[in-house]
Amino acid sequence: MSGPINHARAKISKIFNGEPQSYTRFNLAPNTDGDNSQVEVKLSTEVEEELDVPEAGHRHAGRSPARTQLCTSRNMFYMALGVLLIFVTGYLVGYMTHQKPMPSQGSAEGVECPSLQLADSNDEGVVNVPEPTLDWNDITGMLRSKLSSSAFVQTLSEFSSENHQAGSQGDEVLANKVLGIFSSLRMNPWNDEHYVQLQMPSRNDMNKVFFGSEEVGSPQGYLAYSAPGVKQGRVVYANYGRVEDLKYLQDVGINLNGTVVLLRTGKISLAEKVANAAKFAAVAVLIYPEIPGNYDLNTELYGHVHFGTGDPYTPGFPSFNHTQFPPSKSSGLPEILAQTITAAMACEIHKKMGGKDAPVNFKGKLIDFDSYKLGDSNNIVKVVVKNNEVDTRIHNIFGVIKGFVDPDRYVVIGAQRDSFSWGYAKSTVGTSLLVELAKAITEMIKAGFRPRRSIVFASWSAGDFGSIGSTEWLEGYLASLDRKAFTYISLDGAVSGGDLFKASGSPLLHKLLKETLNEVKILAKKDRFLYQKFDVVNFEAKVLEPMKMEDGAYPFLAFSGIPSISFRFVSDEASPHYKYFGTPLDTKDRLDIATGQKVGDFCVSAAQVAGQMALRLVHDHLLRLDVTTYTSFLRKHVAKINMNLNQLIKSSVWAPTQLSARWLISAVGSYSRAADDLLNDAQNSDLEDEETCRKINDRIMRVEHNLLSPYVSPRDVPFRHILFGFGNYTLTALEDHLKNLKTPEADTDLLRNQLALTTWTIQSCANDLAGDVWVLDNMV
Repeated sequence: MSGPINHARAKISKIFNGEPQSYTRFNLAPNTDGDNSQVEVKLSTEVEEELDVPEAGHRHAGRSPARTQLCTSRNMFYMALGVLLIFVTGYLVGYMTHQKPMPSQGSAEGVECPSLQLADSNDEGVVNVPEPTLDWNDITGMLRSKLSSSAFVQTLSEFSSENHQAGSQGDEVLANKVLGIFSSLRMNPWNDEHYVQLQMPSRNDMNKVFFGSEEVGSPQGYLAYSAPGVKQGRVVYANYGRVEDLKYLQDVGINLNGTVVLLRTGKISLAEKVANAAKFAAVAVLIYPEIPGNYDLNTELYGHVHFGTGDPYTPGFPSFNHTQFPPSKSSGLPEILAQTITAAMACEIHKKMGGKDAPVNFKGKLIDFDSYKLGDSNNIVKVVVKNNEVDTRIHNIFGVIKGFVDPDRYVVIGAQRDSFSWGYAKSTVGTSLLVELAKAITEMIKAGFRPRRSIVFASWSAGDFGSIGSTEWLEGYLASLDRKAFTYISLDGAVSGGDLFKASGSPLLHKLLKETLNEVKILAKKDRFLYQKFDVVNFEAKVLEPMKMEDGAYPFLAFSGIPSISFRFVSDEASPHYKYFGTPLDTKDRLDIATGQKVGDFCVSAAQVAGQMALRLVHDHLLRLDVTTYTSFLRKHVAKINMNLNQLIKSSVWAPTQLSARWLISAVGSYSRAADDLLNDAQNSDLEDEETCRKINDRIMRVEHNLLSPYVSPRDVPFRHILFGFGNYTLTALEDHLKNLKTPEADTDLLRNQLALTTWTIQSCANDLAGDVWVLDNMV
């Protein structure tokens, strides 16, 4: 026994005498001021206090004196000391070997995660902290407790502003408010500055519209990125400007070449209306607001007509101040004139138009039902557009809550900050949601919540000009964001009504959204769950909508390949947009009416939806991105392609051996097997092992990015996603090509290229999802 006793005596003596070696408890309590785990240290003075041993009797040299006689008082003292040392050693060894293991953080199945109470610290180290646990119900309950209608009402008031157009002084005031809040929350805020070209009306020359020689008006509203100039031609009423509307006019004998097309708002975006008119050779487009209900017919309309996102004069690369701008522009810029007019101006034009009666589905409520005409050759309209490009500095504001396990992986939650006018539902609600969520989650961190991954909060500028702020950020940090930012949640326009719930997003997030709807209550509807109020049983049909280019989440999905989602409480199922967007009528009073005076309550519910989705993504071991959902999406598209291809073959356009969808079908099968295999790997893996868990999550994260076609340049074709993008190498383009292919003289080489490159994009995605290269089999 003398050897172990002497060894223990030496160890304790070193502690008591303050030598460098000290008792250390490896508690891995995360440091709240950083993203690295911090070892919790018990120093000698703390141990003395716990043992309640007088300091004077234990701080002499650590070596035992030579033995003399056993019966002396000095020997008795050392015998007592030896007994005490044995007791202390046994106590410490027992404590170290029988500590309760730290609970694991929640997995996809809802395993509990640790909640570490923050403890007081001093210059010598961090004292011991209790280790309670938080399960998913604790986390969602904590989030609910941090969100309140009254807080939202106050924040909405603070951020409400009539003048906060992108780059304006009002926009900078709001940016500084967001920056100040992020700073007060210690979210390591930063500012991202861009120099972009925004198009604005001339201060000297007004935009004008004439019917014949008579001036109809000089509208204050305008469409950014219209071609400037003067054009005139026969005016033709074309309903919403959809392709089917314009084809109808052709079918009834109206040649659209050289015409001025008159359109009403609704159904599709302003940019898409102008792009469609340009395809039919119109020279100018006039668009007026048709708002249901009573409203001022002199209400102005604002918007943009760039069929794309970001600064259209720096396509594919960021608008930093040090960038050497080449003379280039986006292919989405229109070559024709586009201008908004008021409903009163449109009413005057309609009443003067002749020609054929408009069909029933073209008729609105602006004038008498029987007074809608398509226009005749004598109805000449002249359009004058004098917009100018203005170099403008904009600011994106960011803050971050860092994760405690994988801080380099993050969810981004973002909202547009600017607006052409009040933009209460368009931007004020989203910015308020962003700020209140940041406050709530930082409070949760103080209360013990420990996210595995990080959450980045982003306040964007120039959203009304086509998601310029967010797109420029994506272009500037594309390599940094690749496979690190794994989800984007857009808060733009999240509350514009209270009767319906709609969402658009990546299929990877559909399951998570549906689960979230089963957990979130609507305060404004007597605390009913969302799934009780809205038809979640028919989730795909009643809730999900295709994501459009004007959606704030679109560039993240289609340009960067980041799984993205947006959602909104709305009132009108027939219209995908709030009827007051883009007008000065987008005010607090109008939104109060649309929500039954319960804007604050709906904001709480919207914050819970966004917040719970984000928290689930940063809390679980496995990312809640369902890779199996893409299997059904791909199969639906490929089934249509195969059907159209077989019809062509049967019509003898090609011999059966010349073209086949066999390899495309095989690629989808490979993806399906890889998705199933990943789930099996996850179920059979030790997710407590951080390296194993990270490898599986890496495979999940790469799916969306791998669905961007690698065969086209992001500068020439920015939206390369084969399911949600635009261009020849999307599945939709392949379907349309097959539908329109009628003769052997058509572009069969393009079709073969489409088939081959789309096939290999899907196969490459499947290969990466399957894992390491040595598990692949390219012969299937």
